[in-house]
Amino acid sequence: MFVKICGITSEEDGLLAVAMGADAVGFLFAPSPRRISPSLARDIARRLPPEILTVGVFRNEDPRNVVRIANQARLRAVQLHGRESPEETKRVRQQVPRVIRAFRAGSEELEQARSYGADIILVDADQPGSGRVFDWALAERAAGSLPVIVAGGLTPGNVAAAISKTRPWGVDVSTGVESAPGRKDPRLVREFINAARQAAAELPAPEPPSGALYDWQAEF
Repeated sequence: MFVKICGITSEEDGLLAVAMGADAVGFLFAPSPRRISPSLARDIARRLPPEILTVGVFRNEDPRNVVRIANQARLRAVQLHGRESPEETKRVRQQVPRVIRAFRAGSEELEQARSYGADIILVDADQPGSGRVFDWALAERAAGSLPVIVAGGLTPGNVAAAISKTRPWGVDVSTGVESAPGRKDPRLVREFINAARQAAAELPAPEPPSGALYDWQAEF
């Protein structure tokens, strides 16, 4: 089970997430209390082990700025969380190692996710970043097309149920493991990751996802 801890704002929290077993950390470059500068993201990312996927999160940003900031911060992936078109998504993917394309649960665009040319799909609540839970059944239509990450209102208390219902490739959390906006709680981070891994271990072994993603660790 791939686990991403998003909304990292400090080196301390980045190292905490990694120490607790996270596979990826996310840095927000969209309007948010968790927004940080590219230079700070670069300083944090350079302290993390090379196998950790560092992800820049953008919303409705010009593709040229997405690529520029990702390169400036030396990130290994970007997450597009707005109204980016398939053409814009593909343009970014041509210039960065990995693209995660986020969709609102139940959106029509989700059913055409493959046309965006992203490596991974992320399914979020209707209001991304709100910390609200959505009907997990809405994520099931994405299964089988591309690797799917489920986000939106996840906590240590409900992540196991979300995994059991949607059987995703990964999970993503931000507000659900915070003591305050932008500040991660060590106990909640540990409990979230442990609960996610335990829930995944209890599921039948999934079929390998289609496409050439998932030796991403070996490629860097």
